[in-house]
Amino acid sequence: MTNSKLTRRAFLAATTTTALASATWAQQPNTAQVIPRKLSPNEKMNIAGIGVGGMGRGDIMSCRSENIVALCDVDWERAAETFHNLPDAKKYRDFRVMFDEMGDDIDAVTVSTPDHTHALAAYWAMLMGKHVRVQKPLAQTIAEARLMAETAKRTGVVTAMGNQGHSQNGVRELCEMVWSGAVGQITEAHSWTNRPIWPQGMDRRPRTRPVPERIDWDLWLGPAPKREYSDHYLPFKWRGWWDFGCGAIGDMACHIMDPVFWALKLYEAPTYSVEAIQQDGMTEEAFPNASIIKFEFPARGDMAPVVLYWYDGGLLPDRPEGIPEDEELGEGDNGSLFVGTDGFLTTGTYGGNSRLLPAAHMADYVKPDPTIERIPEENSYLHWINACKTNTEAVSPFSYAGPLTEVANMGNVALLAGEKLEFDVASMTITNNAEANQYLTKEYHNGFDNMPL
Repeated sequence: MTNSKLTRRAFLAATTTTALASATWAQQPNTAQVIPRKLSPNEKMNIAGIGVGGMGRGDIMSCRSENIVALCDVDWERAAETFHNLPDAKKYRDFRVMFDEMGDDIDAVTVSTPDHTHALAAYWAMLMGKHVRVQKPLAQTIAEARLMAETAKRTGVVTAMGNQGHSQNGVRELCEMVWSGAVGQITEAHSWTNRPIWPQGMDRRPRTRPVPERIDWDLWLGPAPKREYSDHYLPFKWRGWWDFGCGAIGDMACHIMDPVFWALKLYEAPTYSVEAIQQDGMTEEAFPNASIIKFEFPARGDMAPVVLYWYDGGLLPDRPEGIPEDEELGEGDNGSLFVGTDGFLTTGTYGGNSRLLPAAHMADYVKPDPTIERIPEENSYLHWINACKTNTEAVSPFSYAGPLTEVANMGNVALLAGEKLEFDVASMTITNNAEANQYLTKEYHNGFDNMPL
Protein backbone atom coordinates (compact mmCIF):
# COMPACT_ATOMS: atom_id res chain seq x y z
CA MET A 1 0.00 0.00 0.00
CA THR A 2 1.52 3.39 0.91
CA ASN A 3 5.22 3.42 1.83
CA SER A 4 4.55 4.41 5.42
CA LYS A 5 1.73 5.31 7.71
CA LEU A 6 1.46 8.93 8.78
CA THR A 7 -0.10 9.12 12.23
CA ARG A 8 -1.08 12.38 13.89
CA ARG A 9 2.22 12.43 15.78
CA ALA A 10 4.20 11.69 12.61
CA PHE A 11 2.23 14.33 10.74
CA LEU A 12 3.18 16.98 13.26
CA ALA A 13 6.76 15.75 13.30
CA ALA A 14 6.88 16.06 9.52
CA THR A 15 5.99 19.74 9.72
CA THR A 16 7.30 22.72 11.66
CA THR A 17 5.01 24.82 13.79
CA THR A 18 4.64 28.30 12.40
CA ALA A 19 2.06 31.03 12.29
CA LEU A 20 3.33 32.54 9.06
CA ALA A 21 2.32 29.42 7.22
CA SER A 22 1.57 28.99 3.62
CA ALA A 23 3.97 31.17 1.66
CA THR A 24 6.93 29.51 3.41
CA TRP A 25 5.49 26.03 3.64
CA ALA A 26 4.56 25.92 -0.02
CA GLN A 27 8.29 25.85 -0.85
CA GLN A 28 9.40 23.14 1.56
CA PRO A 29 9.79 19.48 0.62
CA ASN A 30 7.43 16.71 1.58
CA THR A 31 9.46 15.42 4.51
CA ALA A 32 6.87 12.76 5.21
CA GLN A 33 8.19 10.74 2.23
CA VAL A 34 4.76 9.26 1.57
CA ILE A 35 3.91 8.59 -2.07
CA PRO A 36 0.68 7.50 -3.76
CA ARG A 37 0.16 3.78 -4.19
CA LYS A 38 0.49 2.67 -7.81
CA LEU A 39 -2.85 1.57 -9.17
CA SER A 40 -3.85 -0.58 -12.11
CA PRO A 41 -6.44 0.88 -14.49
CA ASN A 42 -8.48 -2.29 -13.94
CA GLU A 43 -8.50 -2.36 -10.14
CA LYS A 44 -10.88 -0.49 -7.88
CA MET A 45 -9.60 2.30 -5.68
CA ASN A 46 -10.30 2.52 -1.97
CA ILE A 47 -11.96 5.89 -1.42
CA ALA A 48 -12.95 7.67 1.79
CA GLY A 49 -15.37 10.56 2.10
CA ILE A 50 -14.76 13.46 4.48
CA GLY A 51 -18.04 15.32 4.87
CA VAL A 52 -20.72 13.00 3.49
CA GLY A 53 -24.00 14.77 4.23
CA GLY A 54 -25.56 17.33 1.92
CA MET A 55 -23.35 17.99 -1.09
CA GLY A 56 -20.88 15.46 0.23
CA ARG A 57 -23.45 12.70 -0.20
CA GLY A 58 -23.57 13.35 -3.93
CA ASP A 59 -19.79 13.55 -4.12
CA ILE A 60 -19.06 10.21 -2.50
CA MET A 61 -21.99 8.43 -4.14
CA SER A 62 -20.67 9.60 -7.52
CA CYS A 63 -17.56 7.54 -6.75
CA ARG A 64 -19.43 4.35 -5.91
CA SER A 65 -17.97 2.53 -8.92
CA GLU A 66 -14.97 2.11 -6.58
CA ASN A 67 -14.60 0.67 -3.08
CA ILE A 68 -15.96 3.19 -0.58
CA VAL A 69 -14.11 2.07 2.54
CA ALA A 70 -14.63 4.92 5.03
CA LEU A 71 -17.07 7.74 5.70
CA CYS A 72 -16.32 10.65 8.02
CA ASP A 73 -18.76 13.29 9.22
CA VAL A 74 -19.22 15.26 12.44
CA ASP A 75 -23.03 14.99 12.11
CA TRP A 76 -24.06 11.35 11.85
CA GLU A 77 -27.75 12.22 11.54
CA ARG A 78 -27.13 14.38 8.47
CA ALA A 79 -24.88 11.64 7.11
CA ALA A 80 -27.38 8.87 7.87
CA GLU A 81 -28.58 8.44 4.28
CA THR A 82 -25.00 8.02 3.06
CA PHE A 83 -24.27 5.54 5.85
CA HIS A 84 -27.37 3.60 4.84
CA ASN A 85 -26.41 3.53 1.17
CA LEU A 86 -22.84 2.46 1.90
CA PRO A 87 -23.21 0.06 4.85
CA ASP A 88 -19.81 -1.64 4.42
CA ALA A 89 -17.83 1.58 4.89
CA LYS A 90 -16.36 2.27 8.33
CA LYS A 91 -17.79 5.35 10.03
CA TYR A 92 -15.80 8.14 11.69
CA ARG A 93 -16.32 11.60 13.11
CA ASP A 94 -12.68 12.76 13.05
CA PHE A 95 -10.71 12.35 9.82
CA ARG A 96 -7.47 12.25 11.80
CA VAL A 97 -8.65 9.12 13.58
CA MET A 98 -9.77 7.69 10.25
CA PHE A 99 -6.31 8.20 8.78
CA ASP A 100 -4.63 6.80 11.90
CA GLU A 101 -6.65 3.61 11.69
CA MET A 102 -7.06 3.18 7.94
CA GLY A 103 -4.27 5.18 6.35
CA ASP A 104 -2.78 2.23 4.47
CA ASP A 105 -6.21 1.13 3.24
CA ILE A 106 -7.20 4.43 1.62
CA ASP A 107 -6.08 5.51 -1.85
CA ALA A 108 -8.11 8.68 -2.28
CA VAL A 109 -10.53 10.98 -0.49
CA THR A 110 -13.33 13.37 -1.31
CA VAL A 111 -13.49 16.48 0.87
CA SER A 112 -16.92 18.10 1.08
CA THR A 113 -16.75 19.90 4.40
CA PRO A 114 -17.50 23.61 4.96
CA ASP A 115 -14.97 25.98 3.41
CA HIS A 116 -12.94 26.60 6.56
CA THR A 117 -11.81 22.96 6.77
CA HIS A 118 -11.22 22.19 3.07
CA ALA A 119 -7.49 22.91 3.22
CA LEU A 120 -6.96 21.18 6.55
CA ALA A 121 -8.42 17.85 5.46
CA ALA A 122 -6.97 17.94 1.93
CA TYR A 123 -3.47 18.93 3.07
CA TRP A 124 -3.43 16.13 5.63
CA ALA A 125 -4.53 13.64 2.97
CA MET A 126 -1.95 14.79 0.42
CA LEU A 127 0.89 14.46 2.92
CA MET A 128 -0.23 10.86 3.33
CA GLY A 129 -0.05 10.28 -0.41
CA LYS A 130 -3.80 10.25 -0.98
CA HIS A 131 -5.40 11.55 -4.16
CA VAL A 132 -7.98 14.23 -3.35
CA ARG A 133 -11.11 15.78 -4.79
CA VAL A 134 -12.23 18.90 -2.91
CA GLN A 135 -15.46 20.83 -3.20
CA LYS A 136 -15.26 24.43 -4.36
CA PRO A 137 -13.97 26.84 -3.34
CA LEU A 138 -10.69 25.00 -2.95
CA ALA A 139 -9.79 26.91 0.21
CA GLN A 140 -10.89 29.74 2.46
CA THR A 141 -7.77 31.90 2.06
CA ILE A 142 -5.21 32.80 -0.57
CA ALA A 143 -2.43 31.18 1.46
CA GLU A 144 -4.36 27.92 1.78
CA ALA A 145 -5.06 27.76 -1.95
CA ARG A 146 -1.39 28.38 -2.72
CA LEU A 147 -0.27 25.73 -0.22
CA MET A 148 -2.67 23.15 -1.63
CA ALA A 149 -1.45 23.67 -5.21
CA GLU A 150 2.19 23.46 -4.15
CA THR A 151 1.59 20.40 -1.97
CA ALA A 152 -0.18 18.59 -4.81
CA LYS A 153 2.83 19.25 -7.03
CA ARG A 154 5.32 18.07 -4.38
CA THR A 155 3.51 14.90 -3.41
CA GLY A 156 2.48 13.82 -6.92
CA VAL A 157 -1.12 13.04 -5.97
CA VAL A 158 -3.94 13.50 -8.48
CA THR A 159 -6.19 16.39 -7.51
CA ALA A 160 -9.43 17.99 -8.61
CA MET A 161 -11.76 20.73 -7.43
CA GLY A 162 -15.51 20.22 -7.63
CA ASN A 163 -16.41 22.91 -10.14
CA GLN A 164 -18.13 20.41 -12.38
CA GLY A 165 -18.72 22.85 -15.23
CA HIS A 166 -15.02 22.60 -16.08
CA SER A 167 -15.62 19.08 -17.37
CA GLN A 168 -18.51 20.02 -19.64
CA ASN A 169 -18.40 20.59 -23.37
CA GLY A 170 -19.90 24.07 -23.17
CA VAL A 171 -16.96 25.78 -21.49
CA ARG A 172 -14.60 24.12 -23.95
CA GLU A 173 -16.61 25.44 -26.90
CA LEU A 174 -16.53 28.89 -25.29
CA CYS A 175 -12.73 28.84 -25.01
CA GLU A 176 -12.45 27.79 -28.64
CA MET A 177 -14.75 30.62 -29.69
CA VAL A 178 -12.73 33.19 -27.76
CA TRP A 179 -9.37 31.85 -28.91
CA SER A 180 -10.47 31.82 -32.56
CA GLY A 181 -11.30 35.53 -32.33
CA ALA A 182 -15.11 35.28 -32.51
CA VAL A 183 -15.46 38.78 -31.04
CA GLY A 184 -11.90 40.04 -31.45
CA GLN A 185 -9.79 40.95 -28.44
CA ILE A 186 -11.68 40.76 -25.13
CA THR A 187 -11.18 44.02 -23.23
CA GLU A 188 -13.91 43.68 -20.63
CA ALA A 189 -15.80 40.82 -18.98
CA HIS A 190 -18.68 40.67 -16.51
CA SER A 191 -19.74 37.74 -14.28
CA TRP A 192 -22.76 37.80 -11.99
CA THR A 193 -24.82 35.64 -9.63
CA ASN A 194 -28.05 35.80 -7.69
CA ARG A 195 -26.24 34.50 -4.61
CA PRO A 196 -26.27 34.81 -1.68
CA ILE A 197 -29.38 32.69 -1.23
CA TRP A 198 -28.31 32.28 2.41
CA PRO A 199 -28.20 35.04 5.07
CA GLN A 200 -25.42 37.64 4.90
CA GLY A 201 -24.95 41.10 6.35
CA MET A 202 -25.44 39.98 9.98
CA ASP A 203 -24.01 42.54 12.41
CA ARG A 204 -23.65 40.25 15.42
CA ARG A 205 -23.16 36.62 16.26
CA PRO A 206 -26.35 34.61 16.63
CA ARG A 207 -27.95 33.62 19.90
CA THR A 208 -26.45 30.48 21.40
CA ARG A 209 -28.36 27.23 21.20
CA PRO A 210 -27.67 23.87 22.88
CA VAL A 211 -25.47 21.66 20.75
CA PRO A 212 -27.56 18.81 19.31
CA GLU A 213 -26.35 15.41 20.49
CA ARG A 214 -25.83 14.31 16.88
CA ILE A 215 -23.11 16.94 16.22
CA ASP A 216 -19.53 17.09 17.47
CA TRP A 217 -19.35 20.88 17.49
CA ASP A 218 -15.65 21.12 18.35
CA LEU A 219 -14.78 18.95 15.36
CA TRP A 220 -17.08 21.01 13.13
CA LEU A 221 -15.30 24.19 14.23
CA GLY A 222 -11.93 22.66 13.41
CA PRO A 223 -9.40 25.50 13.05
CA ALA A 224 -12.01 28.28 13.28
CA PRO A 225 -12.28 30.64 16.27
CA LYS A 226 -14.21 29.28 19.21
CA ARG A 227 -17.89 30.04 18.65
CA GLU A 228 -20.92 28.83 20.54
CA TYR A 229 -23.28 26.62 18.58
CA SER A 230 -26.26 28.14 16.78
CA ASP A 231 -28.69 26.89 14.18
CA HIS A 232 -27.91 30.13 12.33
CA TYR A 233 -24.69 28.43 11.24
CA LEU A 234 -25.95 24.98 10.25
CA PRO A 235 -26.75 23.66 7.80
CA PHE A 236 -25.67 25.68 4.76
CA LYS A 237 -25.91 29.11 6.41
CA TRP A 238 -22.26 29.03 7.51
CA ARG A 239 -21.42 30.36 4.02
CA GLY A 240 -22.36 33.89 5.02
CA TRP A 241 -20.02 34.17 8.04
CA TRP A 242 -16.39 35.26 7.75
CA ASP A 243 -15.38 32.58 10.26
CA PHE A 244 -16.53 29.67 8.12
CA GLY A 245 -17.37 30.59 4.54
CA CYS A 246 -16.22 32.62 1.55
CA GLY A 247 -19.42 34.53 0.78
CA ALA A 248 -21.10 34.75 -2.60
CA ILE A 249 -17.95 35.39 -4.65
CA GLY A 250 -15.98 32.63 -2.94
CA ASP A 251 -18.82 30.18 -3.38
CA MET A 252 -19.97 30.90 -6.94
CA ALA A 253 -17.01 32.46 -8.78
CA CYS A 254 -15.35 29.05 -9.01
CA HIS A 255 -18.33 28.14 -11.21
CA ILE A 256 -19.30 31.34 -12.97
CA MET A 257 -15.89 32.96 -13.36
CA ASP A 258 -14.29 29.67 -14.43
CA PRO A 259 -15.21 30.16 -18.13
CA VAL A 260 -13.77 33.69 -18.01
CA PHE A 261 -10.65 32.60 -16.14
CA TRP A 262 -9.96 29.79 -18.61
CA ALA A 263 -10.92 31.50 -21.86
CA LEU A 264 -8.95 34.66 -21.05
CA LYS A 265 -5.98 32.75 -19.59
CA LEU A 266 -6.04 34.83 -16.44
CA TYR A 267 -3.85 32.21 -14.77
CA GLU A 268 -0.97 33.61 -16.83
CA ALA A 269 -1.22 37.11 -15.34
CA PRO A 270 1.86 37.87 -13.19
CA THR A 271 0.06 40.69 -11.40
CA TYR A 272 -3.44 42.10 -11.12
CA SER A 273 -5.41 44.64 -9.13
CA VAL A 274 -8.66 44.15 -7.26
CA GLU A 275 -11.06 46.66 -5.78
CA ALA A 276 -14.49 46.49 -4.16
CA ILE A 277 -16.30 49.32 -5.91
CA GLN A 278 -19.63 48.66 -4.21
CA GLN A 279 -20.84 46.67 -1.23
CA ASP A 280 -24.04 46.59 0.75
CA GLY A 281 -24.23 45.46 4.37
CA MET A 282 -20.79 44.00 5.09
CA THR A 283 -19.97 43.67 8.80
CA GLU A 284 -17.15 42.32 10.95
CA GLU A 285 -19.07 39.06 11.25
CA ALA A 286 -20.59 38.56 7.83
CA PHE A 287 -20.13 39.05 4.10
CA PRO A 288 -22.13 41.78 2.36
CA ASN A 289 -25.62 41.30 0.98
CA ALA A 290 -24.41 42.46 -2.42
CA SER A 291 -21.17 43.64 -3.98
CA ILE A 292 -19.38 44.62 -7.17
CA ILE A 293 -15.69 43.73 -7.41
CA LYS A 294 -13.39 45.06 -10.14
CA PHE A 295 -10.30 43.16 -11.30
CA GLU A 296 -7.75 44.52 -13.75
CA PHE A 297 -5.40 42.09 -15.51
CA PRO A 298 -2.45 43.02 -17.73
CA ALA A 299 -1.78 41.55 -21.17
CA ARG A 300 -1.18 37.76 -21.22
CA GLY A 301 0.74 36.63 -24.30
CA ASP A 302 -1.24 37.81 -27.30
CA MET A 303 -4.29 38.67 -25.17
CA ALA A 304 -5.09 42.31 -24.44
CA PRO A 305 -5.36 43.74 -20.92
CA VAL A 306 -8.82 43.06 -19.55
CA VAL A 307 -11.09 44.43 -16.83
CA LEU A 308 -13.31 41.88 -15.10
CA TYR A 309 -16.31 42.85 -12.99
CA TRP A 310 -17.98 40.53 -10.49
CA TYR A 311 -21.57 41.18 -9.30
CA ASP A 312 -23.50 39.35 -6.58
CA GLY A 313 -26.63 39.85 -4.52
CA GLY A 314 -28.73 40.38 -7.63
CA LEU A 315 -26.67 43.26 -9.01
CA LEU A 316 -26.24 43.10 -12.78
CA PRO A 317 -24.05 44.70 -15.44
CA ASP A 318 -25.54 47.29 -17.75
CA ARG A 319 -26.99 45.89 -20.95
CA PRO A 320 -24.68 46.76 -23.86
CA GLU A 321 -26.04 49.24 -26.37
CA GLY A 322 -27.60 47.49 -29.34
CA ILE A 323 -28.55 44.27 -27.50
CA PRO A 324 -32.37 43.90 -27.57
CA GLU A 325 -34.11 43.76 -24.21
CA ASP A 326 -35.64 40.38 -25.00
CA GLU A 327 -32.24 38.74 -25.53
CA GLU A 328 -31.04 37.11 -22.32
CA LEU A 329 -27.57 37.76 -20.96
CA GLY A 330 -26.04 34.61 -19.51
CA GLU A 331 -28.83 32.62 -17.87
CA GLY A 332 -30.54 35.69 -16.48
CA ASP A 333 -29.68 35.62 -12.79
CA ASN A 334 -26.28 34.00 -13.38
CA GLY A 335 -23.78 34.12 -16.21
CA SER A 336 -20.99 36.01 -17.94
CA LEU A 337 -20.63 38.58 -20.73
CA PHE A 338 -17.53 39.20 -22.83
CA VAL A 339 -17.00 42.58 -24.47
CA GLY A 340 -14.72 42.29 -27.48
CA THR A 341 -13.35 44.70 -30.04
CA ASP A 342 -15.63 43.02 -32.61
CA GLY A 343 -18.77 42.28 -30.61
CA PHE A 344 -20.29 40.57 -27.62
CA LEU A 345 -20.35 36.98 -26.39
CA THR A 346 -22.36 35.62 -23.47
CA THR A 347 -22.41 32.29 -21.65
CA GLY A 348 -24.19 30.49 -18.83
CA THR A 349 -23.21 29.59 -15.29
CA TYR A 350 -20.93 26.74 -16.34
CA GLY A 351 -19.95 28.04 -19.76
CA GLY A 352 -22.86 26.45 -21.60
CA ASN A 353 -25.04 27.94 -24.33
CA SER A 354 -22.32 30.34 -25.43
CA ARG A 355 -23.56 32.67 -28.13
CA LEU A 356 -22.85 35.90 -29.93
CA LEU A 357 -24.99 38.95 -29.30
CA PRO A 358 -27.18 40.23 -30.80
CA ALA A 359 -28.71 36.84 -31.59
CA ALA A 360 -28.75 37.64 -35.30
CA HIS A 361 -24.95 37.35 -35.26
CA MET A 362 -25.27 33.62 -34.54
CA ALA A 363 -27.30 32.93 -37.70
CA ASP A 364 -24.30 32.43 -39.97
CA TYR A 365 -21.65 31.80 -37.30
CA VAL A 366 -19.82 28.48 -37.54
CA LYS A 367 -18.16 27.33 -34.32
CA PRO A 368 -14.48 26.44 -34.68
CA ASP A 369 -13.33 22.85 -34.82
CA PRO A 370 -12.67 21.37 -31.37
CA THR A 371 -9.12 21.77 -30.10
CA ILE A 372 -9.69 20.98 -26.40
CA GLU A 373 -10.15 17.44 -25.09
CA ARG A 374 -13.77 16.50 -24.38
CA ILE A 375 -14.37 14.66 -21.10
CA PRO A 376 -16.19 11.30 -21.44
CA GLU A 377 -19.82 11.73 -20.41
CA GLU A 378 -18.77 15.17 -19.11
CA ASN A 379 -18.30 13.33 -15.80
CA SER A 380 -15.69 14.97 -13.60
CA TYR A 381 -15.88 12.23 -10.94
CA LEU A 382 -15.08 9.37 -13.30
CA HIS A 383 -12.39 11.46 -14.96
CA TRP A 384 -10.70 12.03 -11.59
CA ILE A 385 -10.95 8.32 -10.73
CA ASN A 386 -9.41 7.30 -14.04
CA ALA A 387 -6.69 9.93 -13.65
CA CYS A 388 -5.79 8.50 -10.23
CA LYS A 389 -5.38 5.06 -11.78
CA THR A 390 -3.37 6.22 -14.79
CA ASN A 391 -1.39 8.98 -13.04
CA THR A 392 -2.67 11.60 -15.45
CA GLU A 393 -4.16 15.04 -14.88
CA ALA A 394 -7.79 15.30 -13.77
CA VAL A 395 -10.24 18.04 -14.64
CA SER A 396 -9.65 21.25 -12.65
CA PRO A 397 -6.46 20.08 -10.90
CA PHE A 398 -5.13 22.17 -8.03
CA SER A 399 -2.57 23.71 -10.39
CA TYR A 400 -5.55 25.38 -12.09
CA ALA A 401 -8.12 25.42 -9.30
CA GLY A 402 -5.68 27.05 -6.86
CA PRO A 403 -5.14 30.21 -8.96
CA LEU A 404 -8.89 30.36 -9.77
CA THR A 405 -9.74 30.16 -6.07
CA GLU A 406 -7.13 32.81 -5.30
CA VAL A 407 -8.73 35.26 -7.72
CA ALA A 408 -12.20 34.56 -6.33
CA ASN A 409 -11.12 34.99 -2.72
CA MET A 410 -9.08 38.11 -3.54
CA GLY A 411 -12.47 39.74 -3.94
CA ASN A 412 -13.02 39.15 -0.23
CA VAL A 413 -9.56 40.51 0.55
CA ALA A 414 -10.53 43.69 -1.29
CA LEU A 415 -13.74 43.90 0.72
CA LEU A 416 -11.79 43.65 3.96
CA ALA A 417 -9.11 46.14 2.89
CA GLY A 418 -11.58 48.71 1.61
CA GLU A 419 -9.29 50.01 -1.12
CA LYS A 420 -7.73 49.04 -4.44
CA LEU A 421 -5.01 46.43 -4.03
CA GLU A 422 -2.11 45.48 -6.31
CA PHE A 423 -1.23 41.79 -6.11
CA ASP A 424 2.02 40.14 -7.19
CA VAL A 425 1.20 36.52 -7.93
CA ALA A 426 4.66 34.92 -7.72
CA SER A 427 5.49 36.34 -4.30
CA MET A 428 1.88 36.16 -3.07
CA THR A 429 2.18 39.74 -1.88
CA ILE A 430 -0.02 42.82 -1.93
CA THR A 431 2.53 45.40 -3.01
CA ASN A 432 0.74 48.69 -2.34
CA ASN A 433 -0.66 47.98 1.12
CA ALA A 434 1.52 45.91 3.45
CA GLU A 435 -1.15 45.79 6.15
CA ALA A 436 -3.63 44.13 3.78
CA ASN A 437 -1.37 41.08 3.49
CA GLN A 438 -2.83 39.89 6.80
CA TYR A 439 -6.02 39.04 4.91
CA LEU A 440 -4.22 36.51 2.70
CA THR A 441 -4.21 34.02 5.57
CA LYS A 442 -5.98 33.51 8.89
CA GLU A 443 -5.33 32.43 12.45
CA TYR A 444 -5.85 28.79 13.39
CA HIS A 445 -7.47 27.70 16.64
CA ASN A 446 -8.93 24.76 18.53
CA GLY A 447 -5.69 22.78 18.62
CA PHE A 448 -4.77 23.44 15.00
CA ASP A 449 -2.67 26.54 15.68
CA ASN A 450 0.52 24.56 14.99
CA MET A 451 -0.57 23.55 11.49
CA PRO A 452 1.49 24.83 8.54
CA LEU A 453 -1.47 26.53 6.94
